[in-house]
Amino acid sequence: MNRRNFIYSSGMLAALSASPAMSATITGRTKPARGIQLYMVKEDMERDPISTLKQLGAWGYTQIESYGSNKGIFWGKTNTEFKKIAAGFGLTLVSSHYNPGTLDEFDRLAAQCEEIGMKYLICPWLGPQKSIETFKTFADDFNSRGNICRKYGLRFGYHPHDYPYKPVEGQLPIDVLLADTNPETVDFQMDVYYAVTEGADPYAYMKNHKGRFKLAHMRDVLRKRLPAGSKDESACDLGEGIIDFKKFITTGQDTGMRYFFVEQSRFYNETPLQSARKNAMYLKGMKLV
Repeated sequence: MNRRNFIYSSGMLAALSASPAMSATITGRTKPARGIQLYMVKEDMERDPISTLKQLGAWGYTQIESYGSNKGIFWGKTNTEFKKIAAGFGLTLVSSHYNPGTLDEFDRLAAQCEEIGMKYLICPWLGPQKSIETFKTFADDFNSRGNICRKYGLRFGYHPHDYPYKPVEGQLPIDVLLADTNPETVDFQMDVYYAVTEGADPYAYMKNHKGRFKLAHMRDVLRKRLPAGSKDESACDLGEGIIDFKKFITTGQDTGMRYFFVEQSRFYNETPLQSARKNAMYLKGMKLV
């Protein structure tokens, strides 16, 4: 089951700050930490979360992003328990995607995140819509959740997949969401894979909406794309496709991007953990992260 179908079937609705791991500088920029979205290794996390976190830390990841698993974003632990476990392996829980819920439920979750110093709660999925007005309604909801996050010292974010870059009634949903959300409380998490495969210019979006794209998901795009309508995605490990990740990361930093998470979705003759290790080694070799 791919990520999109998992999120849909699960009913999901829907900042590199100073730290020891980010203290070095390169060409005037703060050296970004290596992050990974735990959904990438979801089977391993479901089977043995502690061993999986230990392995990720050993490979040099220092930041993690969780998601609304069957055990919640804290994997069956309390928020403080999970923070302590992750910290024992050198990992900081920066952000999490979340399962849908009422604003009251979201408020309680935000309070738990604030208690352990998290930075973001992120909506991972809205789904294609027939009316652009529906996306304007989503923008209103984002503003409400952004206000809740601000109350707890957090930020709210939205993760666009492919559909926000597809026209609806002559408009791009991503443009409507950027225009109708409050930049003081609502940020965006760019999935560079989807921006590129949908024909958008990720650099133009970062530059034209400076400071809005604060987080990123990173996976590469195959040089030879899979046929349109394929059940698999044309994704590959970093450095094996067409995206210049040195350019992406430095441009992102120059326009306000702070958190960079690896998230592979297609595995070629390798396990998700093997892919996670390969991506960590690639980032380390770039001398940027």
